[in-house]
Amino acid sequence: MAAANHPSAKNALIVGASRGLGLGLVETFLARGWRVTATQRNASPGLAALKSEALTIETADIDDDAAVSGLHDRLASQTFDLVFVVAGVATQAHDPLHAVPRQVAAQVYLTNAISPVRFAETFRDRLAPGGSLVFMSSILGSVGLNTSGGWENYRASKAALNTLVRSFAIRHQAEALSVVLMHPGWVRTEMGGAEADIDVATSVGGMADVIEARLGQPGTMYLDYRGETLAW
Repeated sequence: MAAANHPSAKNALIVGASRGLGLGLVETFLARGWRVTATQRNASPGLAALKSEALTIETADIDDDAAVSGLHDRLASQTFDLVFVVAGVATQAHDPLHAVPRQVAAQVYLTNAISPVRFAETFRDRLAPGGSLVFMSSILGSVGLNTSGGWENYRASKAALNTLVRSFAIRHQAEALSVVLMHPGWVRTEMGGAEADIDVATSVGGMADVIEARLGQPGTMYLDYRGETLAW
């Protein structure tokens, strides 16, 4: 499914858009007049149902360097005002760390912390002037705000993401990149569960507002979906 050419529209790359927040972000930015390239790891009925001339669907697994490189090649003619890495996993998130098999714990860390930064490194040259790199973090990644425990391995993976993204931005500080680590709120998704505080529409609408208001602002920010700054 190829995007139509709308020269005046902003261009977004939403990475990990098969369902939940990623899919909601695609819908929201399309509704706001953006062109969107959305990635899926496997075929997504939700994405396929979003029939729009402004939408391009690509398949790539961020844990696969060759797949990311291939995606980079396929998108060689494009630059993006927004690159938003949403993809993440919460495997055995409710189990204490010692109860999670080492291989499972390591895979959560790779997917949630390592792969997003490697993706950003590969796609940094696709960011348009005045654009932003956004990473889906979580308030659970805040060390200072961890007063309740739980979700141990997932928390650690998001704290690692926050640290690695800050290091990535410092490594490229001469480029004055606009980088945002985003907490979507506790959202009623497959990951967030039915008891969560807010629905997908509230979360993605808020995140889109924050992104559009701060697009291209240099520096590294850790914000929630309302635009509030979080403690590291």
